[in-house]
Amino acid sequence: MTDAFIYDAARTPRGKGRPDGSLHEVTSLALSARLLNAVKERNNLDGHAVEDVIWGNVTQVKEQGGCLARSAVLASDLDERIPGLSINRFCASGMEAVNLAANQVKAGAGHGYIAGGVEMMGRVAMGSDGAAIAVDPGLAMRSYFVPQGISADIIATEYGFSRDEADALALESQRRAANAWEEGRFSKSIVPVLDQNGLTILDRDEYMRPGTTAEDLAKLKPAFKEMGEAMPGFDKVAMLKYPHLDRIDHIHHAGNSSGIVDGAAAVLIGNEEFGRAHGLKPRARIRATAKIGTDPTIMLTGPVPVTEKILQDSGMSIGDIDLIEVNEAFAAVVLRFMQAFQVDPAKVNVNGGAIAMGHPLGATGAIIIGTLLDELERQDKTVGLATLCIASGMGAATIIERV
Repeated sequence: MTDAFIYDAARTPRGKGRPDGSLHEVTSLALSARLLNAVKERNNLDGHAVEDVIWGNVTQVKEQGGCLARSAVLASDLDERIPGLSINRFCASGMEAVNLAANQVKAGAGHGYIAGGVEMMGRVAMGSDGAAIAVDPGLAMRSYFVPQGISADIIATEYGFSRDEADALALESQRRAANAWEEGRFSKSIVPVLDQNGLTILDRDEYMRPGTTAEDLAKLKPAFKEMGEAMPGFDKVAMLKYPHLDRIDHIHHAGNSSGIVDGAAAVLIGNEEFGRAHGLKPRARIRATAKIGTDPTIMLTGPVPVTEKILQDSGMSIGDIDLIEVNEAFAAVVLRFMQAFQVDPAKVNVNGGAIAMGHPLGATGAIIIGTLLDELERQDKTVGLATLCIASGMGAATIIERV
């Protein structure tokens, strides 16, 4: 089996996912095509250089429906002979696109791929696809479905995390993200979004709130308390599943949960022959990939068992990992990961995360792989792990190694 290398990683800045956000008038198709063109131009690729474009996006309706990956190829400067595959593994869709492409390369099914994803949460609302896991009573009742915010609060209750701990993690995410931007740590990957006249619409993550204080966070009301305790009463659903809990501690709010944003990310993956053919130097090897299913009610614990799996499959330990990216879907997700592996917080989300910069669902998995690679290079480290929790109870992970 051949190696799969990362040759490039690029992303757009993340815009506020609402009508006053800078990217609100930019379609999912336009943002995807912009990024595909950027990867082509940055690497001097000919139009038919890659085997396929694998593109993750979660809410696959309206402008994000109809195999957006193929539409993006046709809207870009890539050759029409390149097909496109849209995939959905919820929050890990962008990572799964990268992992799928890497494993295709390893198996000899093509020399090169562009993989990543997009989510325009301000244009295509989360949940607007009417997913069965949430709305089909037969499935929702059997799986003890609760919204993700309730799941995050269950994690906090089960593993003993306080609101103060969650808020402290959120403040540190804001501090690290602001510092990363001030020091230009994202400059290698950022592709500014331009309008049709070539003028810059957005060149910086705009969701960040670097001036946030502990006092600011203390004023915020728990976001999921009412839906848990009043109608529709999801706390009772959770306690039916977990009868050892006599209550759910609602510690999450807008300030310690991931932001709703718009954004896209892409990773150029290929074998050694691909690099030689296009005069490219590999930046990292995709050493291992993994995915796993977990309890669908508590839902967001996936980073722990999938990390255990990928380490075991690779014959590695957590001590072999230099840097770690754990998607900040909610503060308790990261707190649980650090608790489970007793890892140094200084190694985790070095440049902040989705609490500070936002979580464009279909793109985030590819974003954190690129962020991890850039930081490994900046610190001259070797091995990195990226992992995400996933809706309905799953986890995904990728281990990369600089070459």
